[in-house]
Amino acid sequence: MNSRERVRKALNHVEPDSVPFDLGGTVLTSIHVDAYRRLRDYLGLPEKEDIPLMDIFQQIAVVDDDLREMWDVDVRGVAPRSSATFNIEVKDMGDYTYFYDEWGIGWRKPKEGGFYYDMFEHPLSDATTIQDIEAFDWPDPVDPARFKGLKERARHVGETEGDAVLLGGLCAGVLEMTAWMRGFDNYYPDFVNNTRLLTYLMDKIVELKMAYWDEALSLVGDTVDVIQEADDFAGQFGMLISPKTYRDVCKPRHRKLFDFIHDRTDAQIFFHSCGSIRPVIPDLIEIGVDILNPVQVSATGMDSAELKEEFGDDLTFWGGGVDTQQVLGKGSPQEVRDEVKRRVEDLAPGGGFVFATVHNIQADVPPENIVAMWQTLQEYGVY
Repeated sequence: MNSRERVRKALNHVEPDSVPFDLGGTVLTSIHVDAYRRLRDYLGLPEKEDIPLMDIFQQIAVVDDDLREMWDVDVRGVAPRSSATFNIEVKDMGDYTYFYDEWGIGWRKPKEGGFYYDMFEHPLSDATTIQDIEAFDWPDPVDPARFKGLKERARHVGETEGDAVLLGGLCAGVLEMTAWMRGFDNYYPDFVNNTRLLTYLMDKIVELKMAYWDEALSLVGDTVDVIQEADDFAGQFGMLISPKTYRDVCKPRHRKLFDFIHDRTDAQIFFHSCGSIRPVIPDLIEIGVDILNPVQVSATGMDSAELKEEFGDDLTFWGGGVDTQQVLGKGSPQEVRDEVKRRVEDLAPGGGFVFATVHNIQADVPPENIVAMWQTLQEYGVY
């Protein structure tokens, strides 16, 4: 059984020979460049002076083929990133380096002790009218440069390499991009006192995403196995907007986007949403989410055994393999082993589970713990 067959069985809620493993298949299931450099050294892999980044914002490394082969990684992403047609120019800002992305959002990282880029400028923060949104210089979602070589890469991954093919999207989620364009101090009040502007902006982002997916799926919709979308709207202890607000304002727009995707491909929709989202998991299933990530098991209401019992017939859990908040970075190798064993026992039965950490492996995670995680999966992730 090759990697693609293994993942497909899991996605169809059939037990394959072993739990599929993802490291680096997406910008949400990978590893920070600092931790990656130490891991390569620990494993005795060749030193790399310049490690390519698959995501400059999070400083996420491209996982090389030598490690992928050593650890039998089952998934490869073929996503054109949001900067595909935009030259990011990193500049100096005193104690920071900074850049603007193609959406006009400003990002900066401290020169000393900085691990990733944070937003510092939001291009529609001063928008007050629909005309302000329409007048903005939006990125072109169907610029041919985004899709150059996409069909060939997807076929190479699926047919030659025998890996599951995961296709990423235009940008972050509908709600995320709305917040990032407006700034959070505008975004949350907009739900109450500027709903027309808020929903118009959301609809604009849905429109751009649909244009992107229409083009991308016309090229590789029959080749890819998984489509990646995302939206973060929950925190550690509960949702950042109420379930009612999600259902009234956000859910119809997610439904429209997911229906559009499902109409154009048989690939399953992978939806990333951090935090305590349990109150709306039934809503996500209803509107076409097939795969849930990152399965933040440390958040309120996100117990892995309970999630599997309640939603395991309808969802594949892609993530949840080890708690990254407390255990993977701060625990001992034995604590990591115990955690991985527990999550595999909770989530693996009956298929419907792809092992990945809860979001990316962060910069401070010791290589001993990453190796303990992988070794434990090899021991307990066999059906």
